[in-house]
Amino acid sequence: MTNWIIRLFIKDHENTTDPVVRGRYGRVSSLVGILCNVLLFGAKMLIGTLAHSIAITADAVNNLSDAGSSVITLVGFKLSAKPADKEHPYGHARIEYITGFIISVIILLLSLELIRSSVKKIIRPEPIRFSMVTVAVLVLAIVTKLWLGLFYKKMGRIIQSTALGATSADCLNDVLATGAVLGAALFAGLTGIPIDGYMGLAVALFILFSGIGLVRKTLSPLLGEAPDEDLVRRIEEKIKSYDGVIGFHDLVIHNYGPERCFATVHLEVPAERDFLESHHIVDTIEKDFSTDMNIHMVIHMDPVVTGDEQLDRLKAVVEGIVKDIDPGLSMHDFRAVLGKQQSKLIFEVTVPPSFKANNEELIQRIRQAIQRYNPHYESVITLDRNYISSTHREESFRKDG
Repeated sequence: MTNWIIRLFIKDHENTTDPVVRGRYGRVSSLVGILCNVLLFGAKMLIGTLAHSIAITADAVNNLSDAGSSVITLVGFKLSAKPADKEHPYGHARIEYITGFIISVIILLLSLELIRSSVKKIIRPEPIRFSMVTVAVLVLAIVTKLWLGLFYKKMGRIIQSTALGATSADCLNDVLATGAVLGAALFAGLTGIPIDGYMGLAVALFILFSGIGLVRKTLSPLLGEAPDEDLVRRIEEKIKSYDGVIGFHDLVIHNYGPERCFATVHLEVPAERDFLESHHIVDTIEKDFSTDMNIHMVIHMDPVVTGDEQLDRLKAVVEGIVKDIDPGLSMHDFRAVLGKQQSKLIFEVTVPPSFKANNEELIQRIRQAIQRYNPHYESVITLDRNYISSTHREESFRKDG
């Protein structure tokens, strides 16, 4: 049924990298959620009122909250599709992350209200009016919510939406919540023992812990999380595929919302190659990333001397020293000013987030190791904090023919 909805209501549905198409996915998902949740709210509220069940009534309020969340999601997709303007040159796509966070907060607030209502019901229990109509409505609600959760999950996966992913998780929580309410109703109908409040409390606590997890998940992209590993791998493989590139480092990826990706990288090219030819390669790579992967790539070109045996030997020595300190460290931009009495080795070291020593301590350890190798070598070291990946060099690259 999900595929049928996509084909019927989403024009050009296969072009999911287009912000307009993403907005259509979001609008259709939100409208389906609003419709389903409003219908469930009406049915459960009626049954809950007639049966004097706090659990069913609370579950109805939960559906009304879900309808409100769908409205927030709908507004979020509408706003996130707005083009860039003077105040927001990177666009408005991060609004989608904000809506996911708002939905998570609503889930938390709802769970607290359910806890309050359930405790009140435990203190002052009331008999439940059991009927097969109640069972039928709750079973229908479970089936509807299960389908809706899977629907949101698929739609969110297609367009890589954090907001729809959070809504899908909320729907699956609702399946468990309504299942617990159904169990309480059946138990009360068969035994006459009112466990409505206890079941409502258990459901509320489950929703509370789930909401805390969703808050963490939806906050992560707003704080600036590490990019997807598969995206990093595809970027690295694409850079390696070009002739005339002998290495790269300092790859940094910025995300300003789904399909709003910016990246910078330092590209190593042979110093002896014609400058205009190397510049043409850099321009080609930037254009290809924009066309093929919808990534705005900015490249800094670093010329590297190749074929100098002494320089290659010194570089290998320093690389070994750096790796001995920590395998996660990597070196780049190596050059040397060689003199008869004193020589300078100038290079940069990329430091991964997992490395705990402070900058001064690390620089001192590298300098001391180089001094032990040759006391006539003075080191000029610059440290880079590594946000993405390690340095890549010509050993793993296709050679320039």
